[in-house]
Amino acid sequence: MAEARALMPALLERADEFVSLRGDLAELAQDLREHGRSESGGLPEAKAMEARLDEIIGWFGTQGVEVKGVAPLLVDFPAVLGGVPIRLCWLEGDRELAWYHRADVGFAGRRPLGRI
Repeated sequence: MAEARALMPALLERADEFVSLRGDLAELAQDLREHGRSESGGLPEAKAMEARLDEIIGWFGTQGVEVKGVAPLLVDFPAVLGGVPIRLCWLEGDRELAWYHRADVGFAGRRPLGRI
């Protein structure tokens, strides 16, 4: 758990960038579909945004973090608690690592870390 908590500042930095960029891309794509143009750019800018989003997602994997969803951004840190595989669970909007769930139960079994 200490390793996951130590990674949180870097995770939050990338998550904030991801969320902002995801919103920018959604607006750009909608403008292009609706009007054929956007103040944010065109297809080259959309492709650049997509590439950066992919880079950020790739970073999570290099850190051993599992990306479970992108809208909202949801990631799990594999861990073991009392011999039981768990996932330390972080959801977009959280500012700290405060939740976990058993690996075999998933998000529906999410519990506050304060209970362990």
